[in-house]
Amino acid sequence: MTVNGIEVTVDGLQGVSEAEALNYIHYVEDQTSEHVQTLHLSPAADGSVQVDYALQPQKFERIRRITGYLVGTVDRWNNAKQAELHDRVKHGLH
Repeated sequence: MTVNGIEVTVDGLQGVSEAEALNYIHYVEDQTSEHVQTLHLSPAADGSVQVDYALQPQKFERIRRITGYLVGTVDRWNNAKQAELHDRVKHGLH
């Protein structure tokens, strides 16, 4: 089933309503402070409900220190600064 755009799968549990699935989604989002992408509900050995989930990927920008500047991308640099970057000695990880 799909609840609020989130794919929810239920295995081995009878009568799980959309409202109950939505409560599990809200529980996970409250615990993680992130948005759920998928949710899987199944019975646990102790009789409770096992909740497995995947969170939506987070966007991030890589920040690097290049030639003394903290930058994400160098596409806005002028030709002289890009040449300085190109001529720089780069050290690899071993």
